[in-house]
Amino acid sequence: MFQDFKSDGFMFLIVVGVIIFVIAQSLFFMIRAIKRGKALGISSEKIKNTITSSAVFSIAPAVSIAVTVLVLSVALGYVLPWIRLSVIGAISYEVPAAEAAIEAAGLSGGIGSDVTDPKIFTAIAWVMSLGCILPLILIPLILKKVQKTVTGTVNKNAKWADLMSAAAFIGLISAFLGRGIAGTGELKVLESGEKINAVIGDGAGVLSIAAIISAVAFMLLLTLVNKKLKWKWLEAFAMPLAMLLSMGVVVLISHFAPNLAAIEWRY
Repeated sequence: MFQDFKSDGFMFLIVVGVIIFVIAQSLFFMIRAIKRGKALGISSEKIKNTITSSAVFSIAPAVSIAVTVLVLSVALGYVLPWIRLSVIGAISYEVPAAEAAIEAAGLSGGIGSDVTDPKIFTAIAWVMSLGCILPLILIPLILKKVQKTVTGTVNKNAKWADLMSAAAFIGLISAFLGRGIAGTGELKVLESGEKINAVIGDGAGVLSIAAIISAVAFMLLLTLVNKKLKWKWLEAFAMPLAMLLSMGVVVLISHFAPNLAAIEWRY
């Protein structure tokens, strides 16, 4: 009865409504911005160039979003991640939120688990959505005060800004690394009582380590190419390209060395 609930007509109806709203909102503010720019005496050519450059630089984040949809599609299908990431979602929030909700529901495979229970699916959707509502409430209320405090601290000691930014980024990366190095996968209990790995690649093992190492290597290589050749456009595309290339490495290992890909030490 519920086998197609993740991609039925109702779900697609929701995503169409959300996308129409997002596009309409974007067009509304773009038209107002163009009118305001002309009122301020900004030339049509400069406005056109601004729109074009903004559209080009939006491609890189869009690639990261597409990759995130693919990552979450195993557990949640394509429609729910599509809805979430069309509004305010990002890989830094959606994946940990979905994974935490999945594991809280008792599916040890994390985002590699196929969610087949509509109740669990609904709970995951609520967790992913509610977590993003709070910032929309808090930002208008307290952001100005927080910004004044941060600005004052930075003005007194500029090194604090770099330190806080680096600490936040390292903490985020560490959360993902921990899953790849020591994350547990889903177990299957046989009639004999023996526990075996239920899903190849969902626990820490060769594939997760290969993904981590290749992603770091590709990121370093792309950064080096950017510095040497001075391709400014590559700076925005480096992370999504590294993600896609590392995913390609994992796919190649799984296809050409399945026995190696099956090796896991946390399941």
